[in-house]
Amino acid sequence: MGVGHRLQQPAHPGHSTAAPASPMLPPPLLVRTARELWRWQWLRLMGGLGPADPEGRYRRPEAAFPQPQALPADAGAPGAHVLIVGRSCPWAHRAWLVWSLRQLAGSMDLLIVEPDPAAGRWRFTKPFEGCVTLAELYRRSGAEPGQRATVPALLSRGQGRIVANESARLIELLNRWPAPEGSPDLDPPAQARICAAWRERLQGAVNDGVYRCGFARNQAAYDAAESELFATLEAADAELQRQDGTGGGWLAGGSTPSLADVVLFSTLIRLEMVYAPLFGCSRRPLWQLGALWRWRARFYRLDGVAATCDAGAWRRDYFGALFPLHPSGIVPAGPDLATLVTSEPPR
Repeated sequence: MGVGHRLQQPAHPGHSTAAPASPMLPPPLLVRTARELWRWQWLRLMGGLGPADPEGRYRRPEAAFPQPQALPADAGAPGAHVLIVGRSCPWAHRAWLVWSLRQLAGSMDLLIVEPDPAAGRWRFTKPFEGCVTLAELYRRSGAEPGQRATVPALLSRGQGRIVANESARLIELLNRWPAPEGSPDLDPPAQARICAAWRERLQGAVNDGVYRCGFARNQAAYDAAESELFATLEAADAELQRQDGTGGGWLAGGSTPSLADVVLFSTLIRLEMVYAPLFGCSRRPLWQLGALWRWRARFYRLDGVAATCDAGAWRRDYFGALFPLHPSGIVPAGPDLATLVTSEPPR
């Protein structure tokens, strides 16, 4: 009889059928070796994803075109400039928000690039200025070969090159850009000092802070970044509580949002969608900071803001592309963004 036939014979009377054997666990030495090899490879991959200092703290790379820009002579001329953004990048999002809030569509074109996760770069949906990828446009604009091609980027068609890509300087330039009558000034003189102070604090503790959590190389680097992140969010919540009490409700005071609100919003709108689950920024849910929760809903309701927010693209790009943090590449489901942001927090 064949083997297959013998396995089908019934058990002898009085004898129980043996349960299937449990899968054999790998020996401890194999587990330790696998962990050490993975950590070595992880550190190499993280080095390409985001550089770190000797203490393991994430350090944002320098921009390729960081110089402060004077307002160009052809600023406001239709078609003379193009703002290049990507949906998932919070640094591009802040520039997109200023472009939208100040109603610059008539004086500056907007171009959205798409991620190419397999190649780790941004690409144009169709050739732009003779280029297929953003990296090509950077090289043509004089960037060093090793410089990363990032968004946002402002292209001057007259010069045929990128003239600015450092987001903090770029949003200042866009705030000075010729705009239709009635467009808001996001950095009014009366609020300039407090706005600058908040922007400086938010840049390191919150905007970079979530990345310092996610890209930390060790526990100490993560702990320091995470503590500073939530201390700053709690300070912003306290300030907004004070502003609410005086009828303001914006971070730098006054009756309209400022650049400080813009840079905080571009990070906090992604908190539940990507930063809490993927970067470990989950000490407190945002609804526990009631003033910040209400502030985010107010900002989201401003004209044009919701159109700049694409939670599906954020999840696809972060979970699908950041292999060292999420090796499976599985993109988890998330709540509907508009419902999340505009709902009342639990009591």
